Amino acid sequence: MSKIMHAGRSLLELLLLIALGLVPVVSGLLVMMFQLEKKLAENANISLQEAVFSVDQALDRLHESAHQALPLAGKPCNDVIGTLQDQVASRSVVRSLSLIKDNQAYCGTTSDSLADVSAFARSGRQVELAYGSGAASNELLVNFYLSGNGNGVVVTAYAMQLRNELDAFQDGLTLLLEFGDRYIWSLGDSRDRQRPSQSEFTESALSDKYGYQVKGGYAQGYTAREARQSMLQILPSLMLVGIVTGSIVYLTLFRARTNRRGTAAGHA
Repeated sequence: MSKIMHAGRSLLELLLLIALGLVPVVSGLLVMMFQLEKKLAENANISLQEAVFSVDQALDRLHESAHQALPLAGKPCNDVIGTLQDQVASRSVVRSLSLIKDNQAYCGTTSDSLADVSAFARSGRQVELAYGSGAASNELLVNFYLSGNGNGVVVTAYAMQLRNELDAFQDGLTLLLEFGDRYIWSLGDSRDRQRPSQSEFTESALSDKYGYQVKGGYAQGYTAREARQSMLQILPSLMLVGIVTGSIVYLTLFRARTNRRGTAAGHA
């Protein structure tokens, strides 16, 4: 009977040692997950605000180009086309300039359809993503409209400039710019069959200046991959702490058992 009690006591002590050794491992992993989720949520929020600031600046450059050309709107095309072409050549961000009079595009620096430019000018939007026509049909463009005194200017630039702003955020977060029903992200745009995955820690922000929306989020499974990588980095240290904790408890129990035996022998 005493042997059974001794075996049972030994088993309980072993289970206690295992449980106490696992405490720092489990608690460490829980703290790691909490910190990881907090970090990803904060990064998504901060990156969105920074993205709005960066894209606003890119559109500010188009606004400056439009403002420079606006005094030419309403004048005969033959009189101003040379100046318009010079302005395009002097600004690397600009693909073309088109002049608007009475909501109709009548003069442009490229052979692009003026009817499409006119439709944009009448839409009431300040910025849009546009698909190229003719030889440029595969290009995604950005149209920016500025009006004044019944006339206006449409600046057309390559959407690659906006994509470059998104590429600056190399932290695993997928950022997507929405202009109405059209959108762009670092690896594609609204002509693709499917949107990128942004299902984890999804955030959105609206530009007060230009009305577009930025959506950010991590792809499905991103958190699990990051957790797995972090776990592989810290698990050896946590296991070492667990072993040390278990060893300390074992030594404490061993000394207590030895003291009890010594006391029992003294009484005998």
